[in-house]
Amino acid sequence: MTISKYMGEDEELELTTFQQLYIEIPADKQAEIMEEFKCVGLECYPVGNFVKSLRTCNFCKGEEEEGMPVAKELNRRIVGKPVPFTLKVAYTGCPIGCGEPMLSDIGVMKISDHYNLYVGGQAKGKDAEVGTLLLENLTPEELYDAVEKIISLYSQMGKKRETFFKFMKRIDKNQLIS
Repeated sequence: MTISKYMGEDEELELTTFQQLYIEIPADKQAEIMEEFKCVGLECYPVGNFVKSLRTCNFCKGEEEEGMPVAKELNRRIVGKPVPFTLKVAYTGCPIGCGEPMLSDIGVMKISDHYNLYVGGQAKGKDAEVGTLLLENLTPEELYDAVEKIISLYSQMGKKRETFFKFMKRIDKNQLIS
């Protein structure tokens, strides 16, 4: 209902491939509208070359069992950070991988009570490939630290408009874990 207050009858609500909703709002009322959205549980993220909101599975056995509190905390820590090119991070709560972590720039897969971290996946194009296992059996804190470090390194060392996939091909992966 809150979103619909700001839409005319002929306007459309767009759901992006990042599982985000786009609507147009007046620039002079942006802060006020964003605060209202936040009050009803909606988050507003920047558009462009930023870390996108965490992509997760579309269904699961339950929030606690699939580690969704960890996914939510990871999202809170990384979403909206500026990067050289749009960065997609995915999370899945089990080895089935519905959240497609292996095809994302950075992917997290929960295995029992620990987390495996994959980097450098590319879902589209002639050079599509799955990500590489970088770290495994991480605790939640180790996971947060590793992902934040990777994003920071990409922000500092990535070239303007360089995709994370190309960045990973250019650098020594040991830089990510040292």
